Amino acid sequence: VCRAVRRESGLPILFLTAKSAGGDHPCTGELVQVDGGLLEDFLSKGYTPVVATIAQGAEDPTQVYSVNADTAAAKLAVALGAEKLVLLTDVRGLLRDPKDESTLIHSVGVSEIPGLIKDGIISGGMIPKIDCAVEAVRSGVHSTVILDGRIPHSILIELLSDDGAGTMLVR
Repeated sequence: VCRAVRRESGLPILFLTAKSAGGDHPCTGELVQVDGGLLEDFLSKGYTPVVATIAQGAEDPTQVYSVNADTAAAKLAVALGAEKLVLLTDVRGLLRDPKDESTLIHSVGVSEIPGLIKDGIISGGMIPKIDCAVEAVRSGVHSTVILDGRIPHSILIELLSDDGAGTMLVR
């Protein structure tokens, strides 16, 4: 658990705070609070923070929870006022036909997502990833990109080309 103390008050900074997600996995949690202040401090000093998605318990500070990395990234992007959130995965992006990578959906509006879920285009493990991407965009992040981390230099291709390399979610 990342822990620091605020200079002004001497109170601890609870960087990621979670509550139990319940169920069969007692150490799995749901984020309830993200404090981007610590990251902003690191960034302002030229550091590149690496965030482990382990959160301190909201009710019991001695309890730690493993939280979903995509959800944590989305909430951190919102807390930091990020322009773009990039989610690396092991698929090309959103595909109209999951068996055909040539059916990549390059851009999709968040208002189209419920229809894509209803039609079965978004299903299974992609739903939580899409849910946090939609939440990030609705909460002020300009766009979220789902990007295939198996492609060499995919982040550079996404950031430096007009076409991009994955699926971009926009308002």
